[in-house]
Amino acid sequence: MRVAVAVSGGADSVALLRRMIEAAPEIGLVLSVAHVHHGIRGDEADLDADFVRDLAATHGLTFHRHDVNTPSTAQQNRETLEEAARNLRYAFFRELLDQGEADAVATAHTLDDQAETVLHKLLRGAWTEGLGGISPVIQCTPGAILRPFLGARRVEIEAWLRSIGQSWREDASNADIAFTRNRIRHELLPMLSTYNPQVYSQLANMATIARDEDAYWQAELARLLPSLLLPGKPVRGGGRATSTHPDESSMAFEIDRLPQSPAVRRRLLRAAARQLGSALNFDQTEKLMAMLSPGGARRQQLTAELHADRSPRELRLIKRRP
Repeated sequence: MRVAVAVSGGADSVALLRRMIEAAPEIGLVLSVAHVHHGIRGDEADLDADFVRDLAATHGLTFHRHDVNTPSTAQQNRETLEEAARNLRYAFFRELLDQGEADAVATAHTLDDQAETVLHKLLRGAWTEGLGGISPVIQCTPGAILRPFLGARRVEIEAWLRSIGQSWREDASNADIAFTRNRIRHELLPMLSTYNPQVYSQLANMATIARDEDAYWQAELARLLPSLLLPGKPVRGGGRATSTHPDESSMAFEIDRLPQSPAVRRRLLRAAARQLGSALNFDQTEKLMAMLSPGGARRQQLTAELHADRSPRELRLIKRRP
């Protein structure tokens, strides 16, 4: 298997590369190194790229460098710098897979990263699919993205690098507590560790459970939705009509046919909204749940584009783009 190892120059990714170099002859890997220069940190980022290039050269590996302008992309897409940087990285990884440069890309996410991600998403009100955190494997077409270090703690990784005499680069922005994730890393998780020293493992375990739960629900929704979800609206004399307007679409449920379980209803309502291109938060979903009850509201505006209408028989979601 040809694996491109994503190396930023930090301890985690340098350790992943060194560990995979050790394992390569035994398990049959052909390695290369992928590095993204995000155009953010000036000379420091240039030195990171040089460090990774030299590390690849030392071990005789092909070096894939990709330069992007993260601040410009973030502004254009109305994203945070972190979101833009992540999206640009993964676009490059998929490009390597699409172009046949590698069969898989390996990234150095750790147990610490998993705990930080789960806690961050919990604070932002994520559903169970969000609490699944970082997946060990993402299947792409073609190829895959692999996370071999998800069971390893950062302190273990740095200790191992010191033991083999391997240096790494420190990214000063990782200490900047202006970023929420860094406050979680440097302040919140250490404080929670005083309550439970195993909090990192517990959060990672929660991610595993949430991923498995969500995989079950995705299969269940694929079974239930086709028989329950109705396009458009009913018309006199039978049948259904869908809007011919390019900026309007709708989906409906027959209320009496919906399962009584609140867990199933929430999943179905959110899945229908997703098919219309809208992601519902908890409060919006609960408004829909209330509409299903006798005496519930006849109409709810859920987002700027999405609203719901209830008739005696149906609950209909309508999306109209301005």
